[in-house]
Amino acid sequence: MIDRRHTDHRRGSLEAETFRGGPRAPRSAAPTALNDCDGHRPWSRRRVLGLSAAGLGLAGLAGPLGGAMARSSSAAEIDGVPLPFDPTAGLRAFNHGRLIQEGGRAVRVFEVRARSLTLPLRRATRFKAWTLDGTVPGPSLRARVGERLRVIFHNDDSTSHSLHFHGVHPAAMDGIEPVLFNGSRTYEFDLPSAGLYPYHCHVAPVTRHVGKGLFGLLIVDPLQPRPPADELVLVMGGYDLRNEGHNDLYAFNGIPDHFHRQPIRIRQHQLVRLYLLNMVEFDGPLTFHIHANDFEILRQGSRGEFRERADVITLGVAERQILEFRYPFPGRYMFHPHQDQVAEKGCMGLFEVVAA
Repeated sequence: MIDRRHTDHRRGSLEAETFRGGPRAPRSAAPTALNDCDGHRPWSRRRVLGLSAAGLGLAGLAGPLGGAMARSSSAAEIDGVPLPFDPTAGLRAFNHGRLIQEGGRAVRVFEVRARSLTLPLRRATRFKAWTLDGTVPGPSLRARVGERLRVIFHNDDSTSHSLHFHGVHPAAMDGIEPVLFNGSRTYEFDLPSAGLYPYHCHVAPVTRHVGKGLFGLLIVDPLQPRPPADELVLVMGGYDLRNEGHNDLYAFNGIPDHFHRQPIRIRQHQLVRLYLLNMVEFDGPLTFHIHANDFEILRQGSRGEFRERADVITLGVAERQILEFRYPFPGRYMFHPHQDQVAEKGCMGLFEVVAA
Protein backbone atom coordinates (compact mmCIF):
# COMPACT_ATOMS: atom_id res chain seq x y z
CA MET A 1 0.00 0.00 0.00
CA ILE A 2 1.40 3.36 -1.01
CA ASP A 3 1.94 5.93 1.72
CA ARG A 4 0.11 9.04 0.48
CA ARG A 5 2.84 11.23 1.99
CA HIS A 6 5.22 9.90 -0.65
CA THR A 7 3.12 10.68 -3.73
CA ASP A 8 2.93 13.72 -5.97
CA HIS A 9 1.92 16.98 -4.28
CA ARG A 10 1.01 19.42 -7.00
CA ARG A 11 0.39 23.13 -6.73
CA GLY A 12 -2.44 24.09 -9.08
CA SER A 13 -3.39 22.02 -12.12
CA LEU A 14 -1.55 19.01 -13.46
CA GLU A 15 1.40 19.76 -15.66
CA ALA A 16 0.77 19.89 -19.41
CA GLU A 17 2.93 17.99 -21.82
CA THR A 18 3.27 19.19 -25.37
CA PHE A 19 3.58 16.67 -28.18
CA ARG A 20 4.33 17.70 -31.75
CA GLY A 21 3.68 21.33 -30.88
CA GLY A 22 0.26 20.93 -29.28
CA PRO A 23 -1.50 19.50 -26.23
CA ARG A 24 -1.15 15.82 -25.51
CA ALA A 25 -3.42 13.80 -27.76
CA PRO A 26 -6.40 12.00 -26.18
CA ARG A 27 -5.78 8.35 -25.44
CA SER A 28 -8.13 7.30 -28.24
CA ALA A 29 -6.40 9.46 -30.86
CA ALA A 30 -4.22 7.81 -33.50
CA PRO A 31 -0.56 7.95 -32.50
CA THR A 32 1.52 10.60 -34.19
CA ALA A 33 4.64 9.46 -36.01
CA LEU A 34 7.72 9.94 -33.89
CA ASN A 35 10.23 9.90 -36.75
CA ASP A 36 11.75 13.03 -38.21
CA CYS A 37 10.70 12.23 -41.73
CA ASP A 38 10.21 15.75 -43.08
CA GLY A 39 12.73 16.00 -45.87
CA HIS A 40 15.09 13.18 -44.87
CA ARG A 41 15.17 9.64 -43.56
CA PRO A 42 16.44 9.12 -39.99
CA TRP A 43 19.85 7.51 -39.49
CA SER A 44 18.55 4.37 -37.78
CA ARG A 45 20.78 1.47 -36.84
CA ARG A 46 19.02 -0.67 -39.47
CA ARG A 47 19.75 1.87 -42.19
CA VAL A 48 23.40 2.18 -41.18
CA LEU A 49 23.78 -1.60 -41.05
CA GLY A 50 22.12 -1.79 -44.45
CA LEU A 51 24.76 0.50 -45.88
CA SER A 52 27.44 -1.63 -44.28
CA ALA A 53 25.97 -4.79 -45.81
CA ALA A 54 26.05 -3.07 -49.20
CA GLY A 55 29.83 -2.96 -48.93
CA LEU A 56 30.52 0.45 -47.42
CA GLY A 57 31.59 -0.87 -44.00
CA LEU A 58 32.21 1.34 -41.01
CA ALA A 59 35.12 3.09 -42.64
CA GLY A 60 32.96 3.90 -45.66
CA LEU A 61 30.45 5.67 -43.47
CA ALA A 62 32.88 8.54 -43.08
CA GLY A 63 31.83 9.67 -46.56
CA PRO A 64 28.01 9.86 -46.74
CA LEU A 65 27.44 9.93 -43.00
CA GLY A 66 30.26 12.40 -42.50
CA GLY A 67 28.70 14.75 -45.03
CA ALA A 68 25.35 14.52 -43.31
CA MET A 69 26.99 15.23 -39.96
CA ALA A 70 28.82 18.24 -41.35
CA ARG A 71 25.53 19.72 -42.49
CA SER A 72 23.71 19.01 -39.22
CA SER A 73 22.85 21.68 -36.69
CA SER A 74 25.21 22.69 -33.90
CA ALA A 75 25.57 20.59 -30.77
CA ALA A 76 23.07 22.74 -28.86
CA GLU A 77 20.30 22.72 -31.49
CA ILE A 78 17.83 20.38 -33.18
CA ASP A 79 17.09 21.65 -36.70
CA GLY A 80 17.62 25.23 -35.57
CA VAL A 81 15.65 24.86 -32.32
CA PRO A 82 17.97 25.68 -29.38
CA LEU A 83 18.39 23.07 -26.68
CA PRO A 84 18.20 24.26 -23.05
CA PHE A 85 21.43 22.34 -22.36
CA ASP A 86 24.23 20.81 -24.42
CA PRO A 87 24.60 17.01 -23.98
CA THR A 88 28.07 17.15 -25.53
CA ALA A 89 29.28 19.59 -22.87
CA GLY A 90 27.69 17.40 -20.20
CA LEU A 91 29.73 14.38 -21.26
CA ARG A 92 32.85 15.62 -19.51
CA ALA A 93 31.28 18.00 -16.96
CA PHE A 94 31.87 16.94 -13.37
CA ASN A 95 30.50 18.92 -10.45
CA HIS A 96 33.05 18.72 -7.62
CA GLY A 97 31.04 20.98 -5.30
CA ARG A 98 32.89 22.81 -2.51
CA LEU A 99 35.33 21.01 -0.24
CA ILE A 100 35.29 22.38 3.30
CA GLN A 101 36.74 21.24 6.62
CA GLU A 102 34.45 20.72 9.61
CA GLY A 103 35.70 19.27 12.88
CA GLY A 104 38.84 17.96 11.24
CA ARG A 105 37.08 16.12 8.43
CA ALA A 106 36.47 16.82 4.74
CA VAL A 107 32.91 17.67 3.71
CA ARG A 108 31.94 17.91 0.03
CA VAL A 109 29.02 20.37 -0.38
CA PHE A 110 26.66 20.53 -3.37
CA GLU A 111 23.50 22.50 -4.15
CA VAL A 112 20.99 21.02 -6.60
CA ARG A 113 17.73 22.58 -7.83
CA ALA A 114 14.68 20.93 -9.37
CA ARG A 115 12.76 22.84 -12.02
CA SER A 116 10.65 22.19 -15.11
CA LEU A 117 11.60 23.01 -18.66
CA THR A 118 10.46 22.09 -22.15
CA LEU A 119 12.76 19.82 -24.14
CA PRO A 120 12.72 19.65 -27.94
CA LEU A 121 13.30 15.92 -28.30
CA ARG A 122 12.95 15.86 -32.07
CA ARG A 123 11.99 18.31 -34.77
CA ALA A 124 8.31 18.50 -33.81
CA THR A 125 8.29 16.79 -30.42
CA ARG A 126 8.21 18.83 -27.22
CA PHE A 127 8.27 17.33 -23.74
CA LYS A 128 7.83 18.96 -20.34
CA ALA A 129 10.74 17.56 -18.33
CA TRP A 130 11.46 17.73 -14.63
CA THR A 131 15.16 18.51 -14.31
CA LEU A 132 17.94 18.89 -11.78
CA ASP A 133 19.98 22.04 -12.40
CA GLY A 134 18.27 22.36 -15.80
CA THR A 135 19.71 19.22 -17.41
CA VAL A 136 18.73 15.59 -18.08
CA PRO A 137 20.43 13.74 -16.51
CA GLY A 138 21.20 15.96 -13.54
CA PRO A 139 24.76 17.02 -12.71
CA SER A 140 27.46 14.37 -12.41
CA LEU A 141 28.46 14.86 -8.77
CA ARG A 142 32.00 13.85 -7.89
CA ALA A 143 33.55 13.19 -4.49
CA ARG A 144 36.25 11.00 -2.92
CA VAL A 145 35.98 7.99 -0.64
CA GLY A 146 36.23 8.95 3.04
CA GLU A 147 34.60 12.36 2.56
CA ARG A 148 31.23 13.38 3.94
CA LEU A 149 28.65 14.24 1.31
CA ARG A 150 26.27 17.17 1.87
CA VAL A 151 23.69 17.86 -0.84
CA ILE A 152 21.37 20.85 -0.34
CA PHE A 153 18.30 20.20 -2.48
CA HIS A 154 15.98 23.07 -3.48
CA ASN A 155 12.63 22.34 -5.12
CA ASP A 156 11.74 25.21 -7.46
CA ASP A 157 9.14 23.10 -9.25
CA SER A 158 5.38 23.15 -8.61
CA THR A 159 5.40 19.37 -8.04
CA SER A 160 6.89 17.75 -4.94
CA HIS A 161 10.23 16.00 -5.44
CA SER A 162 13.07 14.47 -3.42
CA LEU A 163 16.57 13.06 -3.86
CA HIS A 164 17.29 9.45 -3.01
CA PHE A 165 20.93 8.32 -3.21
CA HIS A 166 21.96 4.71 -3.67
CA GLY A 167 24.61 3.60 -1.20
CA VAL A 168 24.94 3.29 2.58
CA HIS A 169 23.37 5.99 4.76
CA PRO A 170 20.99 6.48 7.73
CA ALA A 171 17.23 6.14 7.20
CA ALA A 172 16.76 9.86 7.84
CA MET A 173 18.87 10.58 4.74
CA ASP A 174 17.05 8.14 2.44
CA GLY A 175 15.18 10.79 0.45
CA ILE A 176 11.71 9.24 0.39
CA GLU A 177 9.94 12.19 2.03
CA PRO A 178 8.59 14.73 -0.52
CA VAL A 179 10.01 18.24 -0.59
CA LEU A 180 7.20 20.67 -1.40
CA PHE A 181 7.30 23.61 -3.80
CA ASN A 182 9.84 26.25 -2.66
CA GLY A 183 11.09 23.84 -0.01
CA SER A 184 14.64 22.67 0.68
CA ARG A 185 16.20 19.61 2.26
CA THR A 186 19.78 18.66 3.12
CA TYR A 187 21.00 15.11 2.58
CA GLU A 188 24.22 14.29 4.42
CA PHE A 189 26.15 11.06 4.91
CA ASP A 190 29.63 9.55 4.77
CA LEU A 191 31.15 7.94 1.67
CA PRO A 192 32.86 4.74 2.86
CA SER A 193 33.26 3.06 -0.54
CA ALA A 194 34.38 4.11 -4.00
CA GLY A 195 32.06 3.47 -6.92
CA LEU A 196 29.12 4.78 -8.92
CA TYR A 197 25.87 5.68 -7.14
CA PRO A 198 22.72 6.75 -8.97
CA TYR A 199 20.49 9.37 -7.41
CA HIS A 200 16.88 10.09 -8.35
CA CYS A 201 13.57 11.43 -7.14
CA HIS A 202 11.68 8.94 -4.96
CA VAL A 203 8.24 10.55 -4.87
CA ALA A 204 5.56 8.15 -6.14
CA PRO A 205 4.92 7.28 -8.84
CA VAL A 206 8.70 6.94 -9.04
CA THR A 207 8.58 5.72 -12.65
CA ARG A 208 6.98 9.03 -13.66
CA HIS A 209 9.42 11.23 -11.75
CA VAL A 210 12.43 9.33 -13.07
CA GLY A 211 10.95 9.11 -16.57
CA LYS A 212 10.57 12.89 -16.69
CA GLY A 213 14.26 13.44 -15.97
CA LEU A 214 14.93 13.49 -12.22
CA PHE A 215 18.05 11.34 -12.01
CA GLY A 216 21.82 11.60 -12.10
CA LEU A 217 25.07 9.96 -11.06
CA LEU A 218 27.36 10.34 -8.05
CA ILE A 219 30.95 9.27 -8.72
CA VAL A 220 33.02 8.43 -5.65
CA ASP A 221 36.70 8.18 -6.55
CA PRO A 222 39.11 5.84 -4.74
CA LEU A 223 41.87 7.23 -2.53
CA GLN A 224 44.47 6.00 -5.04
CA PRO A 225 43.64 7.82 -8.28
CA ARG A 226 43.09 5.72 -11.38
CA PRO A 227 45.39 6.34 -14.37
CA PRO A 228 44.65 9.51 -16.40
CA ALA A 229 41.95 8.98 -19.03
CA ASP A 230 39.41 10.79 -21.17
CA GLU A 231 36.45 10.42 -18.79
CA LEU A 232 32.87 10.39 -20.09
CA VAL A 233 29.43 9.99 -18.52
CA LEU A 234 26.66 8.30 -20.54
CA VAL A 235 23.23 7.82 -18.98
CA MET A 236 20.45 5.96 -20.80
CA GLY A 237 16.93 7.34 -20.30
CA GLY A 238 13.47 6.86 -21.77
CA TYR A 239 10.54 9.19 -22.51
CA ASP A 240 6.89 8.19 -22.04
CA LEU A 241 5.41 11.00 -24.13
CA ARG A 242 1.73 10.33 -23.35
CA ASN A 243 2.03 9.03 -19.77
CA GLU A 244 0.80 5.59 -20.86
CA GLY A 245 3.38 3.43 -19.12
CA HIS A 246 5.73 2.77 -22.02
CA ASN A 247 8.58 4.66 -23.64
CA ASP A 248 8.22 6.29 -27.05
CA LEU A 249 11.76 7.67 -27.28
CA TYR A 250 15.12 6.92 -25.69
CA ALA A 251 18.32 8.91 -25.29
CA PHE A 252 21.86 9.04 -24.08
CA ASN A 253 22.22 12.13 -21.86
CA GLY A 254 18.77 13.52 -22.42
CA ILE A 255 18.33 14.17 -26.15
CA PRO A 256 17.46 11.33 -28.59
CA ASP A 257 20.07 10.69 -31.31
CA HIS A 258 22.21 13.61 -30.13
CA PHE A 259 25.46 11.66 -30.29
CA HIS A 260 24.46 10.28 -33.67
CA ARG A 261 24.18 13.79 -35.04
CA GLN A 262 27.16 15.00 -33.02
CA PRO A 263 29.63 12.10 -32.60
CA ILE A 264 31.78 11.96 -29.48
CA ARG A 265 35.35 12.85 -30.46
CA ILE A 266 38.09 10.78 -28.85
CA ARG A 267 41.74 10.30 -29.77
CA GLN A 268 43.23 7.18 -31.26
CA HIS A 269 44.97 5.05 -28.57
CA GLN A 270 43.62 7.34 -25.80
CA LEU A 271 42.41 5.52 -22.70
CA VAL A 272 38.69 6.24 -22.35
CA ARG A 273 36.97 5.71 -19.00
CA LEU A 274 33.20 5.56 -19.41
CA TYR A 275 30.84 5.94 -16.46
CA LEU A 276 27.69 4.20 -17.72
CA LEU A 277 24.23 4.22 -16.08
CA ASN A 278 20.86 2.82 -17.18
CA MET A 279 17.86 4.83 -15.91
CA VAL A 280 15.28 3.59 -18.45
CA GLU A 281 11.99 2.87 -16.69
CA PHE A 282 9.28 0.47 -18.01
CA ASP A 283 11.72 -1.67 -20.05
CA GLY A 284 13.55 -4.82 -19.06
CA PRO A 285 17.33 -4.94 -18.80
CA LEU A 286 19.16 -3.22 -21.66
CA THR A 287 22.55 -3.98 -23.09
CA PHE A 288 25.32 -1.58 -24.11
CA HIS A 289 27.57 -2.45 -27.05
CA ILE A 290 30.44 -0.71 -28.82
CA HIS A 291 31.40 -1.56 -32.40
CA ALA A 292 34.76 -2.89 -33.61
CA ASN A 293 36.23 -2.98 -30.12
CA ASP A 294 35.86 -4.40 -26.64
CA PHE A 295 36.18 -2.90 -23.17
CA GLU A 296 37.28 -3.77 -19.67
CA ILE A 297 34.62 -3.73 -16.95
CA LEU A 298 35.93 -2.45 -13.62
CA ARG A 299 34.15 -4.59 -11.02
CA GLN A 300 34.15 -4.00 -7.26
CA GLY A 301 34.85 -7.08 -5.18
CA SER A 302 35.36 -7.74 -1.47
CA ARG A 303 39.13 -7.65 -2.03
CA GLY A 304 39.20 -4.60 -4.26
CA GLU A 305 38.79 -3.92 -7.94
CA PHE A 306 39.03 -6.58 -10.64
CA ARG A 307 38.40 -6.54 -14.39
CA GLU A 308 36.46 -8.46 -17.03
CA ARG A 309 36.60 -8.09 -20.80
CA ALA A 310 33.55 -7.94 -23.10
CA ASP A 311 31.97 -5.93 -25.92
CA VAL A 312 28.40 -6.10 -24.55
CA ILE A 313 27.24 -5.51 -20.98
CA THR A 314 23.72 -5.92 -19.53
CA LEU A 315 22.25 -3.32 -17.17
CA GLY A 316 18.92 -3.35 -15.37
CA VAL A 317 17.36 -0.05 -14.36
CA ALA A 318 19.71 1.83 -11.97
CA GLU A 319 22.59 -0.55 -12.70
CA ARG A 320 25.90 1.09 -13.63
CA GLN A 321 29.42 0.15 -14.59
CA ILE A 322 32.81 1.69 -15.27
CA LEU A 323 34.17 0.69 -18.69
CA GLU A 324 37.66 1.35 -20.09
CA PHE A 325 38.78 1.00 -23.71
CA ARG A 326 41.06 2.38 -26.42
CA TYR A 327 40.41 2.57 -30.15
CA PRO A 328 43.43 1.45 -32.22
CA PHE A 329 42.09 2.75 -35.56
CA PRO A 330 40.64 6.14 -36.59
CA GLY A 331 37.07 6.24 -37.86
CA ARG A 332 33.47 6.39 -36.70
CA TYR A 333 32.16 3.59 -34.51
CA MET A 334 28.61 3.05 -33.28
CA PHE A 335 27.53 2.46 -29.69
CA HIS A 336 24.02 1.53 -28.62
CA PRO A 337 21.84 -0.93 -26.70
CA HIS A 338 21.60 -4.20 -28.61
CA GLN A 339 17.81 -3.99 -28.36
CA ASP A 340 17.26 -2.55 -31.85
CA GLN A 341 13.85 -1.08 -31.04
CA VAL A 342 15.48 1.03 -28.31
CA ALA A 343 18.48 2.06 -30.41
CA GLU A 344 16.30 3.10 -33.35
CA LYS A 345 14.13 5.29 -31.11
CA GLY A 346 17.00 7.55 -30.11
CA CYS A 347 19.50 5.58 -27.98
CA MET A 348 22.21 5.60 -30.61
CA GLY A 349 25.59 7.30 -30.86
CA LEU A 350 28.96 7.37 -32.59
CA PHE A 351 32.52 7.65 -31.37
CA GLU A 352 34.62 9.67 -33.82
CA VAL A 353 38.18 8.48 -33.31
CA VAL A 354 40.70 11.01 -34.63
CA ALA A 355 44.31 10.17 -35.44
CA ALA A 356 46.74 10.82 -32.61
